[in-house]
Order: sequence, then structure tokens, then C-alpha cells
Amino acid sequence: MNKNYYISSLVLTLFLSVFTTAHTQENKGTPPELEDVDIIEHLGETIPGDIIIVTDLGDTVAIASLLHQGKPIVLNLAYYQCPMLCNLVLNGVSESMSKLDWDAGAEFQALVVSINPDETHELAAAKKINYIDAFKAASDREFNPDGWTFATATGEESRRLADALGFNYYKIPETGEYAHAAATFVLSEDGMIARYLYGVSYAERDLRLALLEASEGKFGSVMDKLLLYCYRYDPGSRGYVVFAVNVMKIGGALTVVLIAALIGGLLLRERRRHPKVKAA
Repeated sequence: MNKNYYISSLVLTLFLSVFTTAHTQENKGTPPELEDVDIIEHLGETIPGDIIIVTDLGDTVAIASLLHQGKPIVLNLAYYQCPMLCNLVLNGVSESMSKLDWDAGAEFQALVVSINPDETHELAAAKKINYIDAFKAASDREFNPDGWTFATATGEESRRLADALGFNYYKIPETGEYAHAAATFVLSEDGMIARYLYGVSYAERDLRLALLEASEGKFGSVMDKLLLYCYRYDPGSRGYVVFAVNVMKIGGALTVVLIAALIGGLLLRERRRHPKVKAA
């Protein structure tokens, strides 16, 4: 047998090995518990205000204490000892907030609630310090610690909040870790679910528009409101995209204004060139 035969045999063996492994994994399928790890949107619904949480200061409060302050809320469900995904999501939120010219505690509130009932408020407080430090480093500005609450909850209460948001998760018995999706929720001041932002990073524009929507335009500049008018959330791309109809309306209105200004300028110029002679 020649050298080429041995090489061909080796390649075939490797191919069959990979195919067999993949086929075996496919046959095993996804564990039934993990099939439901997803997010079912409950847009327009309101989270229960009587859900009890423990803040990073150790205070036991109803989540309603963070509502009705005239500010929309950026909410995350996570757990503080998560090895990867939760950190990526919170990193994305922190980075996006650092790019906003609005401040947590002033224009909006931010809240993280742990889905792991074994975690303590001391752990939440330590996590909060890390993220506030990261925010300061990224934005080079101060941060109001009251603007971002890191909380814990019992298993029953965190599950109630997750169910209200449509956030399905599952604890893996073998590792003690939690399987869950990656998303950030934006609520109105009264706890109504206004927007879901998916993934582990969020464009500053998307977070800005989501907060504007949730606040119903109660804050933000004229340009911010104009931006919201020109963009719409697209469920397909899971982000804000240009809303062509409104852009055309604005373009048409601007065209009319410009034409009117041009005609007015020409008429004024003509009058100055040929002033009317007053009658004796």
C-alpha cells in the first residue's frame, strides 16, 4: 500500500468519527428543560409591584418602591456568580449607559435582580461597586449610586418577576449554574414593559430610543424626539431601524418650509429693489 492510500484512509476515518459524533449529539437532542429557555414578550403588561427584593444596601423592599418616580427603568435579570453570560450582558448595559448623556438616577433608573436565591446582598453590593467603577472609567464622569440598584430575591419572588417579563430560565443540577437568554428590559415609570433589547451589547441609540419610548417623550431634547419619530423598533432585526414613512413626511415638510422661505426671500428682495412710490 502506498503513502496516498494511508492518507486517504486517515481522512476517511476522521470524517466518519466527526459524522458519528455529530449524529449521536443530534439524536440526544436538547434536554426538555432547556427547550423552554427563551423569552416570551409581554409588551404592554405591567410587572407586579409587590415583588419583594433585597437591595445592595440590605433593605427589604417591594419593587414598587423603585417605580412611580417619573423615570423609566432599565432592568436586568442575572446572577452575580454567573461565569460568563450575565457579565457580558451587564457589561453591555454599563457601556451603553456610559455613552448616554443622561444619568441613571436623574433621567432613568437601573435595576438588576438576581435569579439565584442563594446570593446575598453583600455579593450584590460588591458587584455594584465593580460596575460603577467600570462606568466611571469608560465615561470619565461621576455616577449616582442610587441610580443603579443591584438586588437579590427569594426563588419564588425572582420567578414571579421572570414570569411577568417572560424570561424563562433553568437551573442546571449538575453545575448549579443557570441557563437563560440574554436581554435587557426597559420599563415605564409604572412598571409597564415597554421594550426588550436582545443580546449582550446595545447601541447607545437603541437604549436612548427605548428610554424615550418608555418615558413617552417626557424627557430628552427636541432632536431626541425627532430621532424617535424617525425610527421604529423592528422585531425582525431586534433593533431600531429608520421608519421611511415618517422620514419622508419630515422631508416633505422641510421642503415646503424651504420653498416658502425661498419665495419669501425673493419677494422681499424684489420689493427692496422696486419700492412703491407713495402718492402725493
